[in-house]
Amino acid sequence: MRLKDKRIMVTGAASGIGRACARLMAKQGARVIGADIDAQGLETLNRCDDPVATIRMDVATEADWARTVAFASDALGGLDAIVHSAGIGIGGDLTTLSLERWRYQQAVNLDSAFLAIKYTLPPLREAGGGSIIFIASVTGVRGSAIFAPYAASKAGVIALMRSAARASALAGDGVRVNAIAPGVIDTPIFERMEGVDAVAADPRATARQLVPLGRPGQAEDIAHAAIYLASNEANYITGIVLPVDGGLSMS
Repeated sequence: MRLKDKRIMVTGAASGIGRACARLMAKQGARVIGADIDAQGLETLNRCDDPVATIRMDVATEADWARTVAFASDALGGLDAIVHSAGIGIGGDLTTLSLERWRYQQAVNLDSAFLAIKYTLPPLREAGGGSIIFIASVTGVRGSAIFAPYAASKAGVIALMRSAARASALAGDGVRVNAIAPGVIDTPIFERMEGVDAVAADPRATARQLVPLGRPGQAEDIAHAAIYLASNEANYITGIVLPVDGGLSMS
């Protein structure tokens, strides 16, 4: 029970990495609020063995951040950690990609990271400290020829994370800010990737080509890393990018 009685909000909780984080954190004793735009996915999360309270949320909308964080803080009696996992993936040729789709990618992935800090930092400070965990991507470090808009958004998340970590450290507010950089993870985001061919949208085929371990990771692999960063075991860790990528970042 590494997270016993910790009060945690998880975005993107209806599927993939966010869902795994919400479920496994609840199993580790946390009280969890799961947020997502996918109401149907949240309903199935509600029926899990370890119950997770849920709320519908559009992470690209500021009003939803204000409403959801207020709901989570009231329902849990405060906030000790947030895992910001919600995101989308847009790829394609930068010479033909529309500015509209570029901006949408940044709104969902990067603007939402700013809003996560803006609205969760005050309740975390009020609790005496805590943990903000961003789900970034190894593409945010390496770049990507076919996922450039996505990679750019995740690189922005990493820079924002480090800036927030420095600011909190200087303020002495007890809030740690970190990011996990997944590699090729077998989650539904691949099914919804825009602007890429069938091979690039297949995590197993991509992993065979690029990942030293030769296979895609699972959502639970990322969730275990998030549990560590949210736990008291990680009290001396802030401003890091933790790769969970089967060796992709070294290749």
